[in-house]
Amino acid sequence: MHNPPHPGKVIKELCLLPLGLSVTETAKGLGVSRKTLSALLNGHAGISPEMAIRLSKAFGGSAESWLIQQTQYDLWQAMQNEKEIKVKAFA
Repeated sequence: MHNPPHPGKVIKELCLLPLGLSVTETAKGLGVSRKTLSALLNGHAGISPEMAIRLSKAFGGSAESWLIQQTQYDLWQAMQNEKEIKVKAFA
């Protein structure tokens, strides 16, 4: 697995910039606060199931595809500390 970009970066580069949308305008269209969208776009928050539905309705793609992007990012981040995760194997 490679280092996937944070989904917020994807949204900014593939959705907002090509359409010439501002953060304020996009937040209003999504029905969320500017602060909420800004946190997502800047990598300080992730895509929730509700946000995935909003993104799907606004920009296309399935809600599942938006959540998969978030899960791939989160898993890659966790894998960077895999050696520090100590567990007892039961198999």
